[in-house]
Amino acid sequence: KVPSSFEALEAMPSVGHKTASVVMSQAFGIPAFPVDTHIQRLMFRWGFSNGKSVEQTEKDAKRLFDKALWNKLHLQIIFYGREYSPARGWDLNKDFITTQIGRKSEIKKWTSDQEKRNKKTRSKKARG
Repeated sequence: KVPSSFEALEAMPSVGHKTASVVMSQAFGIPAFPVDTHIQRLMFRWGFSNGKSVEQTEKDAKRLFDKALWNKLHLQIIFYGREYSPARGWDLNKDFITTQIGRKSEIKKWTSDQEKRNKKTRSKKARG
């Protein structure tokens, strides 16, 4: 039998806070906001959290979003991140949310990286 409390789940071997949060939200429908790498990255890119720790990101998400939305929004952010705002191969032109509300530092970093990639491409073409 799967325990139905955060405390009991987290007391199990190899079950941390994120896993317990996923089980509580998805198996039992209890509001939780599990923070994985996608959530952490996007909450930072969007300026909703400082990105220093998953604990802080979770606190920030819970403070910002209505509790009734947590379970669904958690999944929506993950799916959005995988599709439009991945860690690798991120294309700001395809990431509508970051384009509209993202941290200026993240947008500037992407633009700078893009310029470097374009320079390398032009240099390779010139050498032929």
